[in-house]
Amino acid sequence: MIIELQQTTASKVAQALLHGRQVAGSPAMGMVMTMVVVCEEKDFPAALDNATQAALEHPARIIFVVRRRGRKAQLNAEVRLGDGSPGEVVIFWVSGPVADHSAGVVLPLLLPDAPVIVWWPGRAPDVPATDQIGQLGTRRITDSATAGELLKRVEQTRTGDSDLAWTRLTTWRALLAAALDQYPAQVTAATVTASRNSASGGLLAAWLRNRLGVPVELRTGGRRGLSDARLVTAAGDVALTRIDESTGTYRVPGQPQREVALRRREVKELLAEELRRLDPDEVYAEVVNTLLELQDSPAATGSGRPATEPVERTARTKAPTRKTAVRKAPAQKTTAKKAPAKKATGKKTAAKKTAAKKTTAKKAPAKKTPTKRATGSRKTTSAASSTRSRTR
Repeated sequence: MIIELQQTTASKVAQALLHGRQVAGSPAMGMVMTMVVVCEEKDFPAALDNATQAALEHPARIIFVVRRRGRKAQLNAEVRLGDGSPGEVVIFWVSGPVADHSAGVVLPLLLPDAPVIVWWPGRAPDVPATDQIGQLGTRRITDSATAGELLKRVEQTRTGDSDLAWTRLTTWRALLAAALDQYPAQVTAATVTASRNSASGGLLAAWLRNRLGVPVELRTGGRRGLSDARLVTAAGDVALTRIDESTGTYRVPGQPQREVALRRREVKELLAEELRRLDPDEVYAEVVNTLLELQDSPAATGSGRPATEPVERTARTKAPTRKTAVRKAPAQKTTAKKAPAKKATGKKTAAKKTAAKKTTAKKAPAKKTPTKRATGSRKTTSAASSTRSRTR
């Protein structure tokens, strides 16, 4: 069932959803989440297919915000019930000023007491967590492979953000971890080969650096995405190399080479995997922090040159702290200006003490007077005694 609404409002769309469920004979809602998809008109067909396929595993109310070019304010909607999807699909076509305030259209249609996932199939905002629609989501999904500028993306990562470029590494990470389980040798270095500006290549290099604590070199090679990952040991390399779009070779020292499944997964599969876990990805957060620490090295930029030593990276990351210390210098100058006030107070106090001493010095003669009187009385007493003795 498809219901089209022209120049509509969010309340009319909610009424259309209720009416559609009643007509379909299923007034109860069995959806587990709300997925909000923000895209351009050219990306809408592919985004619709990927979102509806992911909803087969996770029944959801899918709300599309499709931005059209134009200055005129328009808000057209389309409600789809059934149509090969276990949930509900609401499509908003927005243009003009309405596109800048689309969060007010989406908010009334969010399912109560259910997680909200926001997905940008194409170019995402610079800071998804502060975007007007991104603030509504408990999970925000972007794709650095399509948006580009991996370093700028990870610098703005917040809790609840995830990247499909990281999801593409699930098979690679599982195979490399299994290799070390089979051959538990000491890894001294690692090498990752990927196409130029590959987001997945930079994330895999950061993951190996974070987990193994060894120097990682990111080389440029291959036509698309990751093509090779190697762990250097004393007995030989643990190597995982892609052959084609679906298979790869797997080599461990002391064992014969064998082929493994290394298929490039489609976006709908990556999206379905992300929806299986809605809590924050702690491993991804650690990898992002490592990538930020190495952002001035080729391992993060993908220039294909050897990575610098960890000590140099740490020293560079501490540079902002020194700048902060320089900025705080004016506060010390302010304290220096207050020093004369303390000296003035000291002078006044010293003056008071000096005056007090002078006052005490002036009162000194008063103490001498009793001494003279005492001396005179003693002389009178001695004279009287001598007179008495003579009379006798």
